[in-house]
Order: sequence, then structure tokens, then C-alpha cells
Amino acid sequence: MAGGKRYYITTPIYYVNDNPHIGHAYTSLACDVLARFKRLDGYEVKFLTGTDEHGQKVEKSARAAGMEPRAFTDKVSRNFHELAKFMNFSFDDFIRTTEERHRHACQGLWRRLMEREQIYLGTYAGWYAVRDEAFYGESELIDGPGGGKIAPSGAEVEWLEEPSYFFRLSAWQEPLLRFFADHPDFILPASRRNEVISFVKGGLHDLSVSRASFQWGIPVPGDADHIIYVWLDALTNYITAIGFPDTGSDEYAAFWPADLHMVGKDILRFHAVYWPAFLMAADLQPPKRVFAHGWWTNEGEKISKSLGNVIDPYHLVDKYGLDQVRYFLLREVPFGNDGDFSHPAMVNRLNGELANDFGNLAQRVLSMIAKNCGGAVPPPGTLAGDDETLLAEVHGLLEKTRKNMDVQAFHEVLATIWAVIRACNVYTDRQAPWKLKKEDPERMATVLYVLAEAIRNLAILTLPFMPRSMDRMLDQLAVARDRRAFAFLGPGHALVPVTALPKPEGVFPRLVVEGQGP
Repeated sequence: MAGGKRYYITTPIYYVNDNPHIGHAYTSLACDVLARFKRLDGYEVKFLTGTDEHGQKVEKSARAAGMEPRAFTDKVSRNFHELAKFMNFSFDDFIRTTEERHRHACQGLWRRLMEREQIYLGTYAGWYAVRDEAFYGESELIDGPGGGKIAPSGAEVEWLEEPSYFFRLSAWQEPLLRFFADHPDFILPASRRNEVISFVKGGLHDLSVSRASFQWGIPVPGDADHIIYVWLDALTNYITAIGFPDTGSDEYAAFWPADLHMVGKDILRFHAVYWPAFLMAADLQPPKRVFAHGWWTNEGEKISKSLGNVIDPYHLVDKYGLDQVRYFLLREVPFGNDGDFSHPAMVNRLNGELANDFGNLAQRVLSMIAKNCGGAVPPPGTLAGDDETLLAEVHGLLEKTRKNMDVQAFHEVLATIWAVIRACNVYTDRQAPWKLKKEDPERMATVLYVLAEAIRNLAILTLPFMPRSMDRMLDQLAVARDRRAFAFLGPGHALVPVTALPKPEGVFPRLVVEGQGP
């Protein structure tokens, strides 16, 4: 591959024991926005998502559905793929762990670990949660109803005894702690980093990495009685997709180590402890960052199938619009924290910020240009102090948004952009171009030009969050499709005066709430 800036971002691969919900859409949305941002900023991006299709839980779910595991995983994986397309996620690769390329990569990683004496055969006896596909120590469990034991996740555990291959995780306790110290931004947000360090300092035990009690998985090389533990299998997808075990390939060299693994907080331990340990033990580089975001509740209640309050992303989009849902999910709460979904919050956010702030700004500016400037970009006169102040704010946005994007602070990116949108509205009210038409037509043209140029910049910066809506807005400014990237921000690529503009149309309609007026 040719030289240049590159960025590799991954979602977790989603477990196919059930249909996708808002949590899956949320994780992938964050990755999509960051992937789009980096592409607009001149990076060659690889954005990976996919499905995790092996393990005891999948085998049980398939049996409950009266299907063979392969037919079941084909069906559910297709649901995840369709959701990703529906949400307009710009993924470059969709990986399935049932693919041959993935079997080849998993067995290749296993062999590397065996060659380095990092795996040995023994017997596992301990607590295992099928729902989590995870092992737990006695000290992590609480008593459940009927005398059973419950994992920290709330899943029931069962006592398991069977032959197993083990990974020498205990040998990597100190190397991991040194790695965390040397790479303070490896785990974000910082609160999650502290959790992981505390866990590792508490002592690591060798990890069972094979199962012999069922067969739905990838066979251990040289021992077909065992299958590779589902998390070792699943985590390997991140290097499968760039050509592993061929570490000399152009794609592997270009994109590994990954810049970012985006995960939910419930699977942080697997990504921030087990995965870097596996990689270091195999003499491979760990990823540069793992970001663990929080969970959504629904109107204050934990989301669960039993409560019947699972949030269906298809329903949300049908009700509010695709880009509106994308905006709300990344605007409403600080990314990384838990958040509570509510319909009133959605309506208030979309009406207040999309319809009133940005939509109304664009609509009234473009309508005034259509009515008073012959439907073309108005020629500006000499810029006054207020004009230059506003444009300086607009032109300073890229650097601010880059810094926030690089720490996955999506809510801060949007807050920063919206502060300038509001400044544009204040400027509009202060300049009152509708009055200037009679008093000073040349000044009116300058004000409308400054606003149109500000909207152009703001729309390009907001493209990663709401690509279809911002494309519509940029269409109305006659901005060519090949000039919608960050390289075209700023005064050097400003709107060309007298360029004909199409008839303006509203981009963000105001939502009408039942029982209320518009």
C-alpha cells in the first residue's frame, strides 16, 4: 500500500444468539462517525464489524429455535448486516467467525502461542457462565435464588469440570501492568482504566482456552476433541480481517496495530486484559486503544427482554428519522457514560437543536438568498469586525473537533459545533439582513455570504454524524460532491459568488408531539 495516514477502527463482533437492538447500533454508530471523520480528514480508513458465531450459547439458541447452528447463524448474522446497512454505517468489511479465513487465522494464532509455550493441556474445574461465555472466580460470585451462584453480570454460573488447554495468563500480569503504565491512553475513559488495573493487580490466573463438552467452534490444531474458547476465537477477528497469519502482508503492515477497538463496558476485560496478553504472548503488538462506552437505560429502567422495553432501532428511525437518531444517540450523554433514553428528551433535542438551531439557520439564510439575491451566492463586500469574528470561530472548529474526536468525545464535538451554530444565529439576529435589504443592500449581501459560508463549513464538519442530511444541506449550497472534505474547509475554498443555488428546502422538520401544536 502507498504511504499516507491510516486508521483502523473496529466494533466488537456481535454475538448471534439474538436479534440486534439499540446497544449494537450505538457501538457501531460511534465507530461509523469516527471512520467518516477520519476519511474526511484525509485518512485511509479500515472500518470492521461483523458477527461472533461460535460457542455454547449459540449452539443452545439454535437448538431452541429448532435449527442447525450454521443455518441459525446465517439468519441472525444477516439481521446484523441489514441493520448496519439500514443505519448507513460505512463499514469496509463485515467478518463472520464461521468464515474459512477466520478459522485459518485462529488456528494460526493458536500455533504461535503453542510454539512459544504459552498454552498447555490440563483440566478445568470452576464456575462458568454460558450466557457470558466467561469463567469466574469464587470471589466474584454472589448467591442466587435456589442456592445457585450468580456472576457479576447477573448471569447464572455452573460448575464445570473437563479437560482443557490453558493460556499462561498469570505470566503476563506484570507485563500488562507495565504496558498500562507506558500507554496511559490505552484504555478510555479513565475510570475504566482504573477498573482494569485494579483487576490485574488483584492477580491473574491461567485461563482455560478450549472446550471439550460441545463442538460448535473452531477445532484446536492437532486435537479435534477440543474447540478454541469462544473469546480467543472472537478476538482474533481483528487480525483475521487484515490478513493474519500473514504478518508480512501489505494490509497487516498498514493497519496493525489497530487504532481503536470500540466496545461496551461489559466486555472490557476481554479486550483490555486477555487480548493484549494473547498478542504479547504471540509476539504481536497490542492495539493502540480500547474504548469502553456505557449502557442505555429506557425511561430510567434497565433494558431487558423480560421487561419488554428493548429499544428497536428500526422503530426509532421510522418515528424520528435516521440522521436524527444518529445525532441524538451521540449528543445526549457524554460518550463513555451510561445514558437514559426517553422520547421527550429526543423530541426536545431534535426540535431545539436540529430544527430550531441549525435547520432554521440554514432555511432562513437560503430563503433570503433565494428571495433577495437572485437565487445565487451573494457577492460579499468588505468584511466588518463581526463578520471576521464569526468566520474565525467557524475556521477554528476543525482543530477543536480533531482533538475531541481523538479521545472519542463525540458529545464534545457536537457541543463545540453547536456553539458556533448558535453564534451564527446571534449574528443573524444582530445584523438583521431582512432590514438591510432596504437600508444597505450591499451590506445585506455580505452578511448573507458570511452566513452561507459558515453553513458550508458547519455542514462539512457535521457530515460524519448526519451524512444524508448534511449532503442535502450542501446540495442547496451547490457544493460539489468532491469538495466535501476537511481539506476544503476555510477561506481558501469558500463559496464562489454568483453561483446559482437550487430552491431551498427544509432539512430538519420540526417534530409534532401528540396533543401539542407544532
